[in-house]
Amino acid sequence: MNDQQHAAVTSPKGPSLVIAGAGAGKTRTLTYRVAYLLEQGIPADRILLLTFTNKAAREMMQRVGDLLGNEASVVWGGTFHSIGARMLRRHGTCLGFGQDFSIMDREDAVDLLSTCVAVSGIDVKATRFPKPKVLADIFSLVANKQSTMEILLEKQFPYFAHLTREMEQVMELYRERKQTNNMMDFDDLLGLWLVMLRQNSEILEQYQQQFQFVLVDEYQDTNRIQSNLVDLIGARHQNVMVVGDDSQSIYSWRGAHFANIFEFPKRYADAIVHKIETNYRSTPQILNFANAVIQSNAQQFSKQLEPARPAGQKPMVIVTNDAHEQAMFVAQKALELRDEGIELDEMAILYRSHFHAMELQMELTSRNIPFSITSGIRFFEQAHIKDVTASIKLMTNPADELSFKRVVKLMPGIGARTADTLWHLFQGGLANTPSTGNADTLPPRSLMPGIQCCIPKVPKKSGEAWTQFQATMEQMEAPKIRGSTAAMIRHIMDAGYEDYLKSEYSNFRNRMEDLEQLAVYSQQFETPETFLTQLALETDLAPGRKQEMSQDEERIRLSTIHQAKGLEFKVVFVIMLCEGLFPSERSTENPDSEEEERRLFYVASTRAMDELYLCYPLMRFSQRGTGDFMQTPSRFLAELPRDVFEEVKVR
Repeated sequence: MNDQQHAAVTSPKGPSLVIAGAGAGKTRTLTYRVAYLLEQGIPADRILLLTFTNKAAREMMQRVGDLLGNEASVVWGGTFHSIGARMLRRHGTCLGFGQDFSIMDREDAVDLLSTCVAVSGIDVKATRFPKPKVLADIFSLVANKQSTMEILLEKQFPYFAHLTREMEQVMELYRERKQTNNMMDFDDLLGLWLVMLRQNSEILEQYQQQFQFVLVDEYQDTNRIQSNLVDLIGARHQNVMVVGDDSQSIYSWRGAHFANIFEFPKRYADAIVHKIETNYRSTPQILNFANAVIQSNAQQFSKQLEPARPAGQKPMVIVTNDAHEQAMFVAQKALELRDEGIELDEMAILYRSHFHAMELQMELTSRNIPFSITSGIRFFEQAHIKDVTASIKLMTNPADELSFKRVVKLMPGIGARTADTLWHLFQGGLANTPSTGNADTLPPRSLMPGIQCCIPKVPKKSGEAWTQFQATMEQMEAPKIRGSTAAMIRHIMDAGYEDYLKSEYSNFRNRMEDLEQLAVYSQQFETPETFLTQLALETDLAPGRKQEMSQDEERIRLSTIHQAKGLEFKVVFVIMLCEGLFPSERSTENPDSEEEERRLFYVASTRAMDELYLCYPLMRFSQRGTGDFMQTPSRFLAELPRDVFEEVKVR
C-alpha cells in the first residue's frame, strides 16, 4: 500500500470518509481495512461490509479470505439488498411477513401489477394508463428517491401527472397484494428494512450493538434509503467508513443522491477525510486532462490525481467534418492500433447516448470490424426503432407480412392469431385492387383497400387505434411525405406512437430522442428504399452475428459512459462531444445536472490507460429541416486549457 492507502486502512475509530480517485485502488483499500480490523482483534461478525454488486462483494470477501483464511467468512458482507433480505428473513414477522417470504424478480412484479390494475376499476383505455412495466419503474423511483407520487410525476413524468390519484391507488393495491401473498420486490428489501429498524427499537438496538464497524463501498451511488440505513446501524459506535469518489457520482436518474457523500462530514462532525490520489491506471497526460475536466465543478472535494505510470501521449481532440467522417476516423484508427499490437478487446468507444453511435455501427459493420455493445442491443435493433421502420417497410412493400403484423400488434387487443387473420384480409383487399404505379413509384399501390378490408375483424377494443392507423398510413401516402424517410418517421411519431411510448416505457424521452435522431440520420439517403437497405445491411452483416456465436473473437467495445463505469481500456474513444449532445441539452437547464454531466465526462476520460481520443463533427444534418448546420464543440472541451490536449482536424 502507498501512504495514503495505509492511512485510510489504519484509520482510528470513528467516522471516516475515504475519497478514492479513479484508478486509485479503492477495492484494495477497503479489503485491507477489513483485514486490519480483524488483525486488531475485532470479531468478524462485528463487521458489516456493504457493496453495490454481488461481484464486488464476492471479490472483496475472496481477497479478505486469501489474506486471513476462514475467519473472513463470518464477516457480514454483501450488497445492500442481500443484507436487507437477511435481516428481513430474521425479523420480517414484525412487519406482517413470514420468514419464508418470496422475493419477486422484475417479471413477477410486472405480473402482479397487471393484476392490480385489472382489479382497480381504472379504465386504462380511456386514460391511456401506463403499462405495468412502466408502473414498476415509477414505483421503484418513488421508493428509492423517498418521494411522493405527486412530486415524482411532476418532475419526471409530467404527462402522467393527471393520473396521480389512480397510480397511488394501484400502488396501495400492489402493497396490499404483496403483503397478502407474503412477497417482497427488490425495492422492499431496502424500504422495508428501513421501516423495520425505525419501528422496532429492539431490533435496531441489536444490530447497532452487533456492528461495531460499518464499511460502505461506492458511497457516491447510495440513495436516501441506503444512507439512512448506514446512519441508523452505525449510530451507536460511529465507526462508519464510507469509500467513494464524488467525481464519479453519475446515477441521479435512478435515485442516487449526490448529497450523501458531499455532506458526509456535516452529518458526522468528527469524520476524518482521507484522500487517495495516486492513480495506477492512466498515464500522466490522461490524468492532467481528467484533473482539468473536473476542476470546473463547484461541488466537489478538491483532489489531484497523481500518476504512478511513466509519460505517454497527450489526449487527442479529433475534429471531423461530419459524423460519417468521425466514424471513419475511429474505425481506421482502431485498425491501425490493432496492427501495432493492441487488440480490439483493449479498446472502447464511449458515448453519452445510444443514438450517437448510429454512423459508427454502420462503419464498423461495413469494414467487418467485430464489436460488442454493452447494452446488448444494437441501435437499429431496439424495439422502438423496429416499430417505426416497420411502418416504412410496409409503405414501400405492402407484401411485407412481418412488418404488417408488427405494426398491428402494437394495438390493444391484437395478438398473433388476430394479426394473422387481419393479414390475410389485408392481402385480399390489395389483390382485388389494380396497381396504379410503376417500378419507380412508392408505394406500388395504396394500402387503403387492404386496411379497409380488415375492419370487420378488428377487435372492438382496437377500433380507435385502427382508425388512427388507417388515417396515418393514408396521410403517409401523400407524395410529400412518402418520398421522405424523415417525414415518415416524424409523421408516425406525431400520429400516436409518442403516446404509445409514454405508456410502454419509462425512458420515453430517450426513445423519442432516438427516433428524432433516426429521422435526422435518414436525410442522407435519397429514398426510403436506400435507407431501409442500409438498415438491413447493418443488422444482418457478419460481424454482429459472429460476435454472438464466438465468444473468443476479439471485439471492440461500444458503450454508453454510464455502463462503462468501473471498466478500463488501453485505448478509449469518446465520440459526439458536441454542445447539446454531450452535455445533453436537457442537462444544461440547471447547475446540478450540468455538473453531473461533467462528472460523466470525467468518468469517460479516466477509463483510458494509454491513449484517449475525443471526437466531434463540425456539421450535422438539421432537425426538422434540410441541409447541414454547424456544430460547436462541447463546453467541456471549450473550458479546458489548451496545454492538456492536442487538436487534429481530419481532412
